[in-house]
Amino acid sequence: MIRPGATFKDNLQQLPSIDDVCRIDLVDGNGAVVASIENQPGKQGSLAVYQYLKQLFGILDTKAAEHGLAVFAEHTADARNRPGAHPNVDHLLAIAAGGPPLGIEVIAASR
Repeated sequence: MIRPGATFKDNLQQLPSIDDVCRIDLVDGNGAVVASIENQPGKQGSLAVYQYLKQLFGILDTKAAEHGLAVFAEHTADARNRPGAHPNVDHLLAIAAGGPPLGIEVIAASR
């Protein structure tokens, strides 16, 4: 488990590579995909965080969400002030506030 610092950029440098990841699907208790995070510019930081949370916790529950919010660092405060601006942080905020846990499915890139 990493010890998150004050900036998202510094925290990202401690996370595993996402080179072999195509996308991550967040799945509700009924098996429905509620969100997908693609491996593309602008989303790769979130992809790295969610892959790390899957490796560390296995599921996106309250404990995983709280750790993820610490990893997102300054983006967490911004997401609280501007709901909808950071949808991948918003998922963590909802779960940390008591929302239902989500499954994290890592979809490997085809080689």
